[in-house]
Amino acid sequence: METLVWNTEMMVSGIILGLTFLAIFTEGVHGIHRVKCGMAGAAVMILAGQVFGFYNGEEAVHAIDWKVVFLLGGMMTIVAIMIPTGGFQQMAYAIADYSKGRLFLLMALMGTLVTVLSLLLDNVTTVVIFGPLIILICQSLRVSAIPFLLAAALLSDTGGVATLVGDPPNLMIGSAAGIGFNDFIIHMGGMVFVAWIVILLFLRYLFKEELSVTAHELDLSDRQPLSDPKTWYASLAVLGVMVIGFILHGRLDWEPWFVTALGLTALVFIGKDIDMEEAFAHTELALLMFFISLFIIVGGVEHSQFLEYIGQFIVPFVESDLLTATIMLMWVSAILSAAIDNIPFTAAMIPIILGMESQGINVTPLWWALAAGVGMGGNGTHLGSTANVFIVTISEKMAKDAGDPSLAITPGLWFRKGLPVMLLTLVSCTIIMVTFFDFFAHHYQG
Repeated sequence: METLVWNTEMMVSGIILGLTFLAIFTEGVHGIHRVKCGMAGAAVMILAGQVFGFYNGEEAVHAIDWKVVFLLGGMMTIVAIMIPTGGFQQMAYAIADYSKGRLFLLMALMGTLVTVLSLLLDNVTTVVIFGPLIILICQSLRVSAIPFLLAAALLSDTGGVATLVGDPPNLMIGSAAGIGFNDFIIHMGGMVFVAWIVILLFLRYLFKEELSVTAHELDLSDRQPLSDPKTWYASLAVLGVMVIGFILHGRLDWEPWFVTALGLTALVFIGKDIDMEEAFAHTELALLMFFISLFIIVGGVEHSQFLEYIGQFIVPFVESDLLTATIMLMWVSAILSAAIDNIPFTAAMIPIILGMESQGINVTPLWWALAAGVGMGGNGTHLGSTANVFIVTISEKMAKDAGDPSLAITPGLWFRKGLPVMLLTLVSCTIIMVTFFDFFAHHYQG
């Protein structure tokens, strides 16, 4: 293959990429929302591309992975329809009743619930739903909510890694690499299950004092019944059919986004009283715009051949020792995802791996390493995932309302509890990857 030579187009696109990502990662310092940073970066990339002749508006539209945008948007809308029915609250109350004050059992059951939901719903949505409920239940039991909030975030982050639709980076990886729903869960399910067990057992050790206290009798006398049973049960039925559609999408020749679109369409007709304007108003359009902006930015970098230029230095190492390269990618992805948001990092890595694949290299294990790394790495700090940031925010509000600073999850507390969890899960994932490397390196069916 012809060796690429550094040029002005690469330099311009690389500078725009670097400055945009720096602005996104330092959002807390300058106060400009990451979506605004992404939109500005996308606009500058198109303008610079036209000036220097390596990118234009039409190419930017083609660079957007609309399959990811439609799938994520459809799932968000379905969840927005489900939340007002009160069904999620009933599930949380039932678990609290069943645990009868046994705190580790409550943690395990609540953790299982958020994990199962994170297999289909993204982990941010899951903790947004259950975070406030966990605080309500813990206040009723008169126990610290911190262990349960941390468990919800850590276990939902981990559970989302197992499926194609469980975590936004998975959607991006699956779409770019042509990985289907079945292949994703077959390859990542076992690894995630082991990591999940490790986390749950370690949390019992980390919070042994908090979980050993005697809880008061649960009092949720003001709990509300299901406000819209018909829509709730219809939503569950639609989700069940969608899972079957995800599993069979290869045989049906239906893309996952199309399965989601069919499910959403069926749901809005079954639930005749659904307010469509209200449902779409609660869809996270900001996150979708963030994705679109990132796709445009990375598309510009691809067209300048900057990522190919970087990739040619990585290729010899990957060719000489694929296993070591795979493990290194997993750990580097995890460490960087603990420090910064994993979505931009994933967006930047995907075209580099695709570039290596175009040169005939077996990059199959690299996809699984990237998915595991960015997923598990999110547990390391409170900035590792949006779900973590939300949990920290509601704990701070709880502490402020109670006038007790000890109720807040501080960045330092998360680092002390979350970093050991991240390292343990990475060790377990590394052992699994090394032991079953032939399985992960085997080409999937697509």
